[in-house]
Amino acid sequence: MQLKRVVVTGMGALTPIGNNLEAYWEGLRTGKSGSAPITYFDTEKFKTKFACELKGYDPSDYFDRKEARKLDKFAQYALVSSDEAIADSGIDLNVVDKFRVGVVWGAGIGGLETFQNEVINFAEGDGTPRFNPFFIPKMIADIAPGNISIKHGFMGPNYTTVSACASSANAMIDALNYIRLGHCDVIVTGGSEAAVTLAGMGGFNAMHALSTRNESPETASRPFDATRDGFVLGEGGGALILEEYEHAKARGAKIYAEVLGGGLSSDAYHMTAPHPEGIGVVKVMENCLMNAGMKPEDVDAINTHGTSTPLGDVAELKAISKVFGDHAKEININSTKSMTGHLLGAAGAIEAIASILAMENNLVPPTINHSVVDDQIDPSLNLTLNKAQEREVKVAMSNTFGFGGHNACVLFKKIG
Repeated sequence: MQLKRVVVTGMGALTPIGNNLEAYWEGLRTGKSGSAPITYFDTEKFKTKFACELKGYDPSDYFDRKEARKLDKFAQYALVSSDEAIADSGIDLNVVDKFRVGVVWGAGIGGLETFQNEVINFAEGDGTPRFNPFFIPKMIADIAPGNISIKHGFMGPNYTTVSACASSANAMIDALNYIRLGHCDVIVTGGSEAAVTLAGMGGFNAMHALSTRNESPETASRPFDATRDGFVLGEGGGALILEEYEHAKARGAKIYAEVLGGGLSSDAYHMTAPHPEGIGVVKVMENCLMNAGMKPEDVDAINTHGTSTPLGDVAELKAISKVFGDHAKEININSTKSMTGHLLGAAGAIEAIASILAMENNLVPPTINHSVVDDQIDPSLNLTLNKAQEREVKVAMSNTFGFGGHNACVLFKKIG
């Protein structure tokens, strides 16, 4: 069977460094930090008092009051970013066969704030279970793609992938395969997350996963730096319109990039820690290259998982050196989490968008906040430190890994 080609024809972004695609790229290009003191709740008793919140986001700009009350933030972010991507794609919703349009969305946690608030309200009440009737439908992770499909009438495959921080990368790979196999013409894919909450911050603090650099939050996310001390929690959403190539050509769509392939693997090692030698990460990149029919030397840029954790950053770079050999030093390696923080289930989506924009603009966004060299990291690797670097990017890779040992990798190629 001849697999169909799949391309990206629309994108949308709602991130801590920009609330739309254009603003997101400007933030990436200029090395903007999205980390700042938390404004959503009192952090006095928390070890970490900062995060990468959205800036200037107001639900009333997108939803009426009644609609917003029915939507957890993570579902709002999904609708906002997917609406931008659909508009960006230029697809005519009155003409497209909606039975062949699907929504495959990623969310690692889902409606955490809704769950948290309902339980707090119950605990503080008189013991009578007076729960909001929208509690369950606001909370469940699959409600984001459900709402996207309901809004636009898309009647193809519709579900959520949940693999922690790899969730939206998994969603993109599933979407890729549905179109490759001829089951769909178009799929709205991506991910969203809204975990900057009491429960989210408290839970990740209890794991000692978050940076506690409270004296300098804007520099706390510092992948590959010797003084890194954990990731910075972020929130938002990213959406991509994946489309069968001939379908896109026939309607004269703008094509951002071709999705060449995707790879998956498992560390099978530890609930939260990566394998120190990056064995699962080696395999996921090898699987991705094989699936895409590409060689290591074809890759120009890699947007790493790069969360700014002591173990994870080193393990990933060791894996890159093993997979790419001598060519590794010719690749622009970066971590856009240095700017956006870690969006958990939405990370794969916004980082894939960053990779595609790097190809479109021939500019690799920087890894900001680097000041101290880590002697565990190969000095010959180009980590695109502190300043964006101009170069032609024809093929870009995006890595995303999740608690539980879930590894996902997606490869994109410039067309033309």
